[in-house]
Amino acid sequence: MTSPSTEDKTLADMTCEPCQGIGGTLSAEEATAQMTSLHEDWSLNDDATAITRTLRFKGFAKAVYTANAAAFLADQQGHHPDVSFGWGYCTLVFTSHELGGLTGNDFICAAKLDKLLS
Repeated sequence: MTSPSTEDKTLADMTCEPCQGIGGTLSAEEATAQMTSLHEDWSLNDDATAITRTLRFKGFAKAVYTANAAAFLADQQGHHPDVSFGWGYCTLVFTSHELGGLTGNDFICAAKLDKLLS
């Protein structure tokens, strides 16, 4: 079986590139276009520098499990979201802190998280 070509890969099939503060961020138009590849619950902030998804639960444990899954994925990819959680919710925010905006890594990790949670 052959691996899919780069053109056939979804964001969830890709791997983050180490940025180390090097490179540029996506324009608002590019970020908006990438949003179509994510779960509909993701939102783009007003200045197109972060994407956010809040998941709701009927209790605390599932919120913790989701935060742990996000942390595990982040460590695998070397790209870490801001995570907040409490009784009934887990909020994830992706942005490339060192660059001050969104990069492909943010969308790759969000798509991977979508796949993990589906």
